[in-house]
Parts: sequence; C-alpha cells; structure tokens
Amino acid sequence: MTTPTAASAQSCLDTADQLLTSVMRGTRGAWPRACAWLLRLALETAMDDYWLRSRPEIVSMRARSPQFLVLDRYAGRHIAARAGYAWSALSRAGHHHSYELGLTAGELRRLREMVAAVVHDLARAQVEQERGADDGA
Repeated sequence: MTTPTAASAQSCLDTADQLLTSVMRGTRGAWPRACAWLLRLALETAMDDYWLRSRPEIVSMRARSPQFLVLDRYAGRHIAARAGYAWSALSRAGHHHSYELGLTAGELRRLREMVAAVVHDLARAQVEQERGADDGA
C-alpha cells in the first residue's frame, strides 16, 4: 500500500482547479464529473494520511463509513461534518443521473474550498495530536 501524502491531495486539488478555471482538451461535457472525482480523491487521500498517522487500524477497514463515523471523536465534530458532507455531495456528483443536472462550476468551487479546508484542518489536527502525544510522554 502506498502511503498517501498531503502533496498528492494538493495535486488533486490543483488539477481540479485547472478544470474549474480553464478549458482542457478532451474534457468537454465530462469536466464537472472529473472535477468531482478529483475533489473526492483529494479528501480521501487526506483522510487516509490522517488515519495512517494517528490510527492505522482505521485505514485497514477500507470502508469509508466507519472512518467518517469515528472522525468526530479524533479530529472534531466540525471537521467530521464538513468532510462527511463534502464526500457525500462529491460521490453523488460523480455518478451520472439521467434525471438530474450535474453540479455547476460555482457549486464545485464551493466544494473545492470545503475540501481544501478539510485537508488543511486534518493536517493541523494531526500536528496538534502529535504535539499532545509528545507533551504527554
């Protein structure tokens, strides 16, 4: 298993930014869904990194639901709520539904900002946990 890094979450965010701000060859009509998947991947990568460093046994569960259920206990309710909302919205947006419209660029930008904040907050929570563990040792 490859260890996810903040850089890979950031590279997903950067590529999503490119889809949101410029026309990329070959993405006509597919860019909103591609952007949603990139944002979800950034969130998942940041969560995997957080769990690998704080509670490796949680990453081994593989299912996302338990990871979101216990996230509020370790990272805080606010982070867990935003992460869960973003993941759910991006998962729904990533699938084609013939009976509804996809997300707009504005909605994707708001989700991008939310994911970026969660990525940042998870990294900060990890640092704070490490400092607390060092102080307690």
